[in-house]
Amino acid sequence: MSGHSKWANIKRQKAKVDAQKGRIFSRMAREIMVAARQGGGNPEANFRLKIAIERARASNLPMENIQRAIAKATGSVEGANYEEITYEGYGPHGVAIMLDLLTDNRNRTAGEIRYLFDRHGGSLGASGSVAWMFKKSGLLMVEAPVKGMSEDEVMLAALDAGAEDFKAGEDGYEILTAPEDLQKVKEALEATGIKVADADITMLPKNTVELSGEAAEQAMKLLDLLEEHDDVQRVYTNLEVQDA
Repeated sequence: MSGHSKWANIKRQKAKVDAQKGRIFSRMAREIMVAARQGGGNPEANFRLKIAIERARASNLPMENIQRAIAKATGSVEGANYEEITYEGYGPHGVAIMLDLLTDNRNRTAGEIRYLFDRHGGSLGASGSVAWMFKKSGLLMVEAPVKGMSEDEVMLAALDAGAEDFKAGEDGYEILTAPEDLQKVKEALEATGIKVADADITMLPKNTVELSGEAAEQAMKLLDLLEEHDDVQRVYTNLEVQDA
């Protein structure tokens, strides 16, 4: 899930990795297939594919699975033809939700996603119904501390590389870029010795909805079910859960 704090969401997702390893591997393979089909099978000439492979390797997807996904996408072996879809809607208590999906059966997926929204206090909306609440951005994450560099030095390196914003948290640094500058900033940071833990194009909420208690649990239930759906690649939300 991609909401207010990417680091918090990553920790939350890692807690579920063991139970979901098969689903995660399938999700990563589909992303690699779509990236390779669109931009070719050479990651050095296809930044989306390069990022997808890096994320897959970070999730321990075996290299043979990665190579098989690329082969399917480029026609070397037969494979399913996945279609990219974005769905938008509202969860309980007005929480905005956007979904990136890859599916080989649009009608089946639409019915299943609509059922989840309806069953758990939400409503699936038309295209554009919540997209205006989010901003498409490049997001890089760097674990803290960076050896041999202070927070200010990391921030200056990011801004010099072309980053738009820099946020320091308990676990690391979130570096925001224009989507088209993600690759440039990532390569510039790595050239200075700063290890990038994750890099991706994401949708960041312009404003958040704070919920707590039972209301937060209701919203999180729907978000969890959406995350677990086989065709859902990413879930974006403006929900911010209060610690209490």
